[in-house]
Amino acid sequence: MPKPYQTAIGSFTRKSTFFWAAVGATVGLANLWQFPYLASLHGGGVFVLLYLGCLLLVTLPLMVTEAALGRYSRHGIVLAMDGFIRSAKVSRAWMAAGRLSIVAAFLVLSYTAVFGSIALAYIFFGAMGRFTGADQADATGILSALVSDPRQYRVFMGWHALFMVLVVWVSVQGVAKGLERTLRIVVPGSLMLMLGLFALAAWHGRIDGAVSHILEMHPQDVTLESLKAALFHAFFTLGLGMGVWAIFGAYTTPDTRLKRSILAVVLMDALVAILAGLMIYAVATDGSSFDGERGFGLLFVSLPVTLAQLPGSQFVIAAVFLMVVMVVWTTAIGLLEPVVGWLQEWIGAPRGWSVLLAGLAVWFAGLASLFSFNIWSQDRYAGATVFRWLELMTGGFLIPVVAILVAVFAGWCLTRSLSHRILGQAPKLFAFIWFWVMRLVLPVVVAYIGIQYTAFSLAGLCENGSNALWCGQPEAAIYDAPGREQSESRGQASTADPVRESGDSIPPAPEEKVPPEKTGAEPAPAENTPKEGEILYNSV
Repeated sequence: MPKPYQTAIGSFTRKSTFFWAAVGATVGLANLWQFPYLASLHGGGVFVLLYLGCLLLVTLPLMVTEAALGRYSRHGIVLAMDGFIRSAKVSRAWMAAGRLSIVAAFLVLSYTAVFGSIALAYIFFGAMGRFTGADQADATGILSALVSDPRQYRVFMGWHALFMVLVVWVSVQGVAKGLERTLRIVVPGSLMLMLGLFALAAWHGRIDGAVSHILEMHPQDVTLESLKAALFHAFFTLGLGMGVWAIFGAYTTPDTRLKRSILAVVLMDALVAILAGLMIYAVATDGSSFDGERGFGLLFVSLPVTLAQLPGSQFVIAAVFLMVVMVVWTTAIGLLEPVVGWLQEWIGAPRGWSVLLAGLAVWFAGLASLFSFNIWSQDRYAGATVFRWLELMTGGFLIPVVAILVAVFAGWCLTRSLSHRILGQAPKLFAFIWFWVMRLVLPVVVAYIGIQYTAFSLAGLCENGSNALWCGQPEAAIYDAPGREQSESRGQASTADPVRESGDSIPPAPEEKVPPEKTGAEPAPAENTPKEGEILYNSV
């Protein structure tokens, strides 16, 4: 394959680093605040099996393709696509796959860093005892004061800047001394911390109820919507369509067994999701059900309140959110790398300047999401804040489009001999399945995911009172689906709709200095703060 550019972007020095880097990039907040809810609602262990099936049969081939393109070319996704386009002698329009993936990584990182800054603040809040003796109203007020109080947005900006400094500090040191060294320490450290917290949850929590709801088989709760939920979760939680796998593939050592490592990453992601689900379910619920809790309400309200009842709660809460920060930190490091690699290869900037430029741009873009929760909360476009439009654009358009383009390009534009050389040595059955999944299955499945994601998102805006053009159609045309009545009878939103409002929102910081709970008034829901349905799968 022609290699018109030979820019060195760095490489790992140990073959196992790819595994740790990929685990750090793929294990994110969705494993903590989404998976336990989905498993509890959709059949427990049956949902876990559906999720594993979707990972292995649908998303694994795409993961292998992205990583193999990067390893074969030894470039980031944009320059890799450039080389393969020249080799296959096809239209330069295919370059859109690489360029859109960089845009997707940049935008997802911009609001992922906002979530990381909240978790970072919670480490200090917990250590200082702010949750000691707190109830739901107190914990909600703490989160609201940080996120949605227009008078305190500069404090929020400070936490956001500090989180981005942590990300840039690692990346600016280089691939080997920065990424490799940090990920080989932080990722295993976060997993060990998670195991310790799981042991604590088993000792003080309701582990029997957690096992019953997440691991025991409940086939009576499984519907077509369960398969949809598993498919959505498998696709949006593995960092696909953002160039992360390609850049990490480019960094691999020659003796790294790529396909075996990716399989191990997939299994580890599932294991962490189960472990985190059991841990959070055991300590953050009453042992009977989630009552529809997920997202912000579960992680930043219910969890601190429950942990505050344990002995040494200040230490425990700080440790839990240290784990959360480590999870988001490694994800952010992975998302920054495709952008940095693109700046190095296409602009020719040294790594240090590329990291600083990318980090500053991400911080600045992240302010749009941050301000959407406070000072820009009233600025809505077709019923949605800037933050929600960014999530909708990345999850409903950019990531699915990139995945479809990569699958079609690998399946139809490359010759069979070249595609098999890119794939590397593999069993004939695996190569056969991979080839036809890329050709026929993935484009259709990912197109379905993108269309459904967008339709549900836009319909959710209509429920919030949007007068946009698409709101003229009846809601039933979009929402009616098998299993909806069952989920709503439990007081929960159907998870076939990943953006449906659950009704559980973070109230705004009170205008008066007297807290609402002191006056007996119920805190009113705020339109500016992130609701459960607005935290979409690609958040992390």
